[in-house]
This record gives sequence, structure tokens and C-alpha cells, in this order.
Amino acid sequence: MNAPAATSRPVMVDELQRAWRAVQDGRFRGRGDDSELKVTTEEHERATRAWQPHERVLPVVGCVGQAGSTTLALALATLSGQARVLECGPAARSGLADAATAELGASAAGWVVGRREGVQIARAGGARWTPESVPPPDDASTELALSVVDVGWDVADVLTAGGWLARHLAAAEWIVAATRATTPGLRQLETVLAQVGSGRVVAAVIGPPPRRWPRSLNAAIGPAIRALLETGDVVAIPPHHGLATRGLDPTPLPASVLRAAAEIARRISVSTDHSTKGF
Repeated sequence: MNAPAATSRPVMVDELQRAWRAVQDGRFRGRGDDSELKVTTEEHERATRAWQPHERVLPVVGCVGQAGSTTLALALATLSGQARVLECGPAARSGLADAATAELGASAAGWVVGRREGVQIARAGGARWTPESVPPPDDASTELALSVVDVGWDVADVLTAGGWLARHLAAAEWIVAATRATTPGLRQLETVLAQVGSGRVVAAVIGPPPRRWPRSLNAAIGPAIRALLETGDVVAIPPHHGLATRGLDPTPLPASVLRAAAEIARRISVSTDHSTKGF
């Protein structure tokens, strides 16, 4: 006699979305175990522990994919001279894996540390599948003046998750939001501005200056973006074919990117190292 057919419950949309995000983040690699798939109690407690930096903290968020948020974070840290970049996103999506000129190994707090032109690069190590699983950064040296936080997660997910990353995103004096001069890019920028408050955001937009945006983008420009345009807090980032093709590596950042980052730094009163001027 045939065994009765197994019954299955309907799969909810949110479950499918979680599963798809897991696949995108590389959580299923055929290891045969789930030892790295769970956020342990110890990891959760470590990630939610307070981070109390002495230096200024500047979050950089990406509104859409390929918006250049990691490149911009590195450029801002490079201009400052006494700064570090904290890359908080999943290791599988790291944009800084090849950017350091010297690798210094793993820190006690669980960050992979390197250096590049005097800038410290720290990447959240291990399996990080959610914003709350990112450990607090190591304490910075006393001479360091700025930590540029490459958030690397959806803003809504960060704020919902809580923990040190959410607290510093919510409390930051300024936030840099990176996007592209496209309809999806501007719509997502409008969403991010609504989530964090547009009065403390400078938008970095890959594409032409706003005065040269095509009319087809007008429908995507909401009230928050219009407010930024009125105050001049939208900075154009010229597209760079080499960066788009190869990603970040140890070679110097393009002068066009550094000039745009310098304009952002000026608007948010981030001091720049005199040795980086004149590019």
C-alpha cells in the first residue's frame, strides 16, 4: 500500500524573502552543518554592547546596489588623514577585500584589519548575516579623529535590528547617502531620507550634476530630495569606468572621486589632511 502523501503548509511571502536574502548573502554553501548560520547568544551580546568612540563617527549608506558607498567611505577617510573605515556588511559582499596595501590580521573584537595610505581598513570578519551580528569595533587610537562607517545593510533593517550600529546611525550628526542618478536610485534615496531625516544627510549621486539630470527623473524627485537640492546638499560623483570594472584595489583613488568627497567633507565640516589637497 502506498504511503500517504506528505502534506506541507503554505509558504509565507516573508519566509521566501528571508530565504532569498540568505541565499544572496551566501549562507548556504553545502557545508553539511549550520554551525555558522546562527547568531549565538554570545555573538548577540557582543554586537549589542555599547560602542563609545572618542572620535567622530560618519555613517555612509548605500541606497541601491553599485552606488559607490564603500568607495566614498574610503575617499572620505583618505582625505581626513587620521581616519579609519569600518565595513559592516557581509564579508561575501566586501568592497574592501582587495583595497589594503598591508593586511594586519584579525583583531580581538572580530574585525579583519589592514592599512592603506595611512588609513586603517577594518572589515567585520566571520559569518555576518544580519546587522545585529556585527560586533562593536575595536577602540581607536587616540590620534584617530574619524571613523567612517560603511553601513553595508538596508537602513530599515539596521534601525529595526537595534544594537550599536543602529544607535550610531540614529545619533549621527551627519549621514552620507550614496545613490545613482536613475529613477530607482532617486526613489530609494527618498525612502532613506524619510527613514533617517533629510536635515542631516548629504546625498552623493553617481551621475551628472543635478542641473543636468534628464526630465525623466522629475517624477522620482520627492520633497526630501527637493529640500536637499535647495540647500545644495546633493553632490555629483562622476562615473569612473575603471572603478566600476575592477572595484577597489591598492591603486590610488581617482582624482574625480576625491574631489567629490572633498566637497562632501566641506559641507559636513570634516577636516582634510593638507597633504591630500590639490588633486
